[in-house]
Amino acid sequence: MVVPRRAAFAEESAEVEVLYANLDKMKSLTKKIQGSMTRLETSGKMVQDAIGPIYGNTQRLQTTNSNIDHILEAIGRIREPLDMRNREERILRSPPQRVGLGEYIASIDRTNQALRELKQSNLRSNQQAISELDGLLHVGGQQLEDVFRDILRQDAQPVEHLHFITKQLDFPRLPQNKTSQLRTINAHVASPAAQRPPSETQGTPTAKAYAEVRGQHLTLSLQNLATASISMTRKTSVGVLYKKDSSGIGTYARGIQGLYTAEYDNICPIFPREEWGSILSNTCQSSLNAFASTLRELDTHITENILTDCFLAYEIVEVVSNISYQLENRTGELKQVMSEALRPVRETAKSSLSTLLNDTRTRIQQTITLPADGAAVPITSETMTRLQEMTNYISPLSSILTSLGDRGWSTSTAASSSSSTPTLKSFDVGADGAKLFAHYASDMIDTVLSNLEKRASTSLRSKSLQGVFLANNVVIVDRMIRSSELQPLLQGAQPRLDAWRKKTTALYLDGWKETSMYLLDIQYTNRGARPSSTGTASALDSAAILKQLSSKDKDAIKEKFRSFNASFEELVAKHKAYKMEREVRQALGREVQMFLEALYGRFWDRYHDIDKGKGKYVKYDKGQLAAVLASLG
Repeated sequence: MVVPRRAAFAEESAEVEVLYANLDKMKSLTKKIQGSMTRLETSGKMVQDAIGPIYGNTQRLQTTNSNIDHILEAIGRIREPLDMRNREERILRSPPQRVGLGEYIASIDRTNQALRELKQSNLRSNQQAISELDGLLHVGGQQLEDVFRDILRQDAQPVEHLHFITKQLDFPRLPQNKTSQLRTINAHVASPAAQRPPSETQGTPTAKAYAEVRGQHLTLSLQNLATASISMTRKTSVGVLYKKDSSGIGTYARGIQGLYTAEYDNICPIFPREEWGSILSNTCQSSLNAFASTLRELDTHITENILTDCFLAYEIVEVVSNISYQLENRTGELKQVMSEALRPVRETAKSSLSTLLNDTRTRIQQTITLPADGAAVPITSETMTRLQEMTNYISPLSSILTSLGDRGWSTSTAASSSSSTPTLKSFDVGADGAKLFAHYASDMIDTVLSNLEKRASTSLRSKSLQGVFLANNVVIVDRMIRSSELQPLLQGAQPRLDAWRKKTTALYLDGWKETSMYLLDIQYTNRGARPSSTGTASALDSAAILKQLSSKDKDAIKEKFRSFNASFEELVAKHKAYKMEREVRQALGREVQMFLEALYGRFWDRYHDIDKGKGKYVKYDKGQLAAVLASLG
């Protein structure tokens, strides 16, 4: 057991000795390595001391080179716009049609970009280049403006307006490809760098060019319509009432509406939204001036022929008001300008209402003689014809009458209404135009009848003739109301006409009162039984009554019959001689029959036996008298 243990310790001891030997070798190598490191460090320090200055110089040279490269790049950027100017100048000074519109606009874009970069550099040395590029852009803007005008002129021929108006077609617009070109040109000409300094009223050069070219196009297209409106109005026969749509003003207005609407549709895709209204107004200004001049000329004609052509004024008010509202709804513009153009005609239309009343009154008062046969005078039918014609213009008349106010057509009120200053009446939202017209028409009818009554009372001696005369005129008024559009408007005037009928009937029957007086007698109730007065007495009653009369009373009865016969026949002859309208003859004949037949029947029943049926005094029996009275109608 001892021998194996010693052998093991001897083996381990040998291994330890080997490790110690290796350790000694490692220590020797470590010392050699440390010596080498020391020598290397010393050499490195010597190299660093030698190379350090050279490295610093290299870094400084690299920085210098980098700075030089940056300077060269900056110089290149500065020289680039100058070099570019030469290239772009050749393009911008050439006609756009030669180089192509797209290339020309691209050149302007490049020039604009270069100009912005130069301005951002803030280098004084660039001021000359900036000035030159500004000049180039100015030239380019002018060239584009000329192209803008040329494109517009291609579609600036006058339009054959009647073709579009009569067939209710939309007026032609600019082709889409051209509006696209115009929009592009406008965007470049109107840019702050490219456009010339505009005045406040002229706008951009393209806006001004558009207004000039298209404005002339509108004026020329509408010129014939303006001329036709005036010439057609002047061809109207003197003294003949103007008939609706016979002047051409409606066609003129529809032409304006169609062309202005088309022009607005042209403007919208070309210019910015904030410029639409001003450009449309400037474009339409020339043609609107011509329109206003035409209206002034028509107004002069209307004023000179106010009694017959006042209806033209109403038509103009209606037509122009309608298109101004429609244009405002579509474009938001032009209503105020058109209202100003309409003002003279509107004032003439307002004053015409009182003028017609005054003229009617004056003409009747200045009438020298009235028809001796009681016929109606022409002024009645003329007045009613005017009122009938007015029903064709209810819309404009409602507006005019509303601005005047109820009964504002009287002389004093109408004279004060000519001012353009709005009044409370102008804003009477509760005013009914149709009702106001009914009031005006009623006033006109009353003016005619009341003045005819005054004139008849001084010119016609007989009240019966006065009654016939007034009745004829009243019937004409009533007939022309019922046979026209006046009937639904003047339903409230019937009580006034009924009052006039009663008055005329009373005047006419005044002449028959004397005749009726012959049929009155005196009855004495204290002389026996009272004779019957119910109209049912027999011949025996008549004989009995006559027996109670004295010779003097009988002579008086005979005289009454004789006087009645003479007066009755005279009045019947006059009645048949009077010029009566059919309705008047029937109405007055019926009134006379109702008035006289009962009186005569009673008188005849009592005294017809006065001449024993010989007919010497009692010329008519009840049937014969009734037949004569019936013939009066």
